[in-house]
Amino acid sequence: RGGMQPLLLLVMLSKEKVQELIDEFISENDTVFLVSFKMSPSNQIEVLIDSTDGISVKNCIELSRHIEGNFDREEVDFSLLVSSAGLSEPFKVFKQYKKNIGKNVNVFLKEGKKLFGKMIDAEEGKGITLETTRKEKAGKKKTNIIEQHSFSFDQIDKTKIVISF
Repeated sequence: RGGMQPLLLLVMLSKEKVQELIDEFISENDTVFLVSFKMSPSNQIEVLIDSTDGISVKNCIELSRHIEGNFDREEVDFSLLVSSAGLSEPFKVFKQYKKNIGKNVNVFLKEGKKLFGKMIDAEEGKGITLETTRKEKAGKKKTNIIEQHSFSFDQIDKTKIVISF
């Protein structure tokens, strides 16, 4: 009964190859940057991108096609999700800080404190400068006290953009 066993050819998706395709796409689209890239052992690929001038659905579709176009679905099975970094998500990479200078953010410090203010600067490898405003009563008048705070990235737990309508 020994007979021949059928040879099963399984093409593996390499994380390096997918990363290469992402890098290639980003180098051709200079405003787009990678926020995160995950790939599971079962070939579930998840790519989050952002752009200095606002990410578009078109950017996501183009990157998705660029990755898919380099693999044969007949040979390898994978799921691919390319999306923009969500507005409710905390910043993951420095370029997100840089992009949001001048905007209102919530900064959550590792010590447990939360501050709201306008991010007025971000320096790679160093940290951010936040401008906060608080009201102070002086007799019958209220005055706005504007303060600047500097935080190093290792003091910051997370930073999120604040959307105001």
